[in-house]
Amino acid sequence: MGGGEGTRAAPLLSGQAAEFAEQFRSYLLREKQWKVLMEFILRHLPDYHDLPNGGGCLDQLLSLSMVWANYLFLGCSYNKALLDKVMEMADGNEVEDLPQFTTRSELMKKHQS
Repeated sequence: MGGGEGTRAAPLLSGQAAEFAEQFRSYLLREKQWKVLMEFILRHLPDYHDLPNGGGCLDQLLSLSMVWANYLFLGCSYNKALLDKVMEMADGNEVEDLPQFTTRSELMKKHQS
């Protein structure tokens, strides 16, 4: 992950799809973060649209997008299978200026040294 911001998102961010995605924007996300999160959502929206009987697929996509955003931007940890899934879904998303986090394990190793 890295490279130019929004290079793949530009075509996705136009029209009705972007307007639809905007309703899920969190006021806590900075503009850069929202752009990559919206790219994630819009990329997978065709595969996760809600079924006519209320299957809740859109809720699942939004949850997966927040797992990805929380992992990247807040340093949250998740089980390996879930994290592997969202990282695979995010393959190709370009994200700049990611914060650097120190894990609890890394802190414990430094403390023991």
